[in-house]
Amino acid sequence: MAQTTEENWTTVIKPRNGLFEVNLKEIWDYRDLLGMFVKRDITVAYKQTILGPLWWIIQPALTVIMYMVVFGGIAGIPTDGIPQPLFYLGGVCMWQYFADCLNRTANTFVSHAGIFGKVYFPRLIMPLANVTSNLVRFGIQFGLFVVVYVYYACIGMAPSPNWYFLLFPLLVVMMAGLALGFGIIISSMTTKYRDLQILFTFVVQLWMYATPIVYPLSQVAGKKVLGMDLTTIMCLNPVTPVIETFKHGALGAGQFIGWGWLTYSFVFMVVVLVLGILIFNKVQKSFMDTV
Repeated sequence: MAQTTEENWTTVIKPRNGLFEVNLKEIWDYRDLLGMFVKRDITVAYKQTILGPLWWIIQPALTVIMYMVVFGGIAGIPTDGIPQPLFYLGGVCMWQYFADCLNRTANTFVSHAGIFGKVYFPRLIMPLANVTSNLVRFGIQFGLFVVVYVYYACIGMAPSPNWYFLLFPLLVVMMAGLALGFGIIISSMTTKYRDLQILFTFVVQLWMYATPIVYPLSQVAGKKVLGMDLTTIMCLNPVTPVIETFKHGALGAGQFIGWGWLTYSFVFMVVVLVLGILIFNKVQKSFMDTV
């Protein structure tokens, strides 16, 4: 008699039927691969360098010194009574995490085309790995912020934080979500239009100056542009409420921007993230033909 054998497949690869189909279980099944990519990003970041991970501290430190000289010294922009190193370092840490995630995620398809063309895995793993690995850098830089804060506390000049600082984990998630959403949208578009990659690099640089990093939001209070309140215009930037809430909670700078604007940023993040995933799902099916 002929023997029959049963084949039990561990993985079944099948085409997606719609834009809204996101297999979260598949992403979870590939969590080991996600961890491997995160480890790779961390270890190769400063491989064959003399100072290695110390650059993660040196870069924000030098940036803060430059801001103190240019914006604090030459331009004379106030910092709401907060010691300049603390004020600038808080903004730099938050913005740098957002910008790093955004820039790296925006190059997902182009920079990893070789891997995508050889082996199958959920493509969202790569941008998720970028966001996760940058958390390590952010943690080290935030540790520098804590050290500087403790120094000012020891000499009696540290500002007083308040309970809004408890929102810090949510603020980090919002920054990651905004960077991930915008990043995968740009990444999906640059597979066909490479000019957007050059334009986007320039836009990110300008975006920082449209966010209260080197100046407090209180500096634009009461000012108008084209008949519109400048504070309102700046708060339409979804990153502004996040940065201002962090500064107010950690440094007690200014006034709380309000739950309305913070909710606006959160909803904006969700919309951009969902839209980005939809576009990403559509482009990933055929991006190897154009990249």
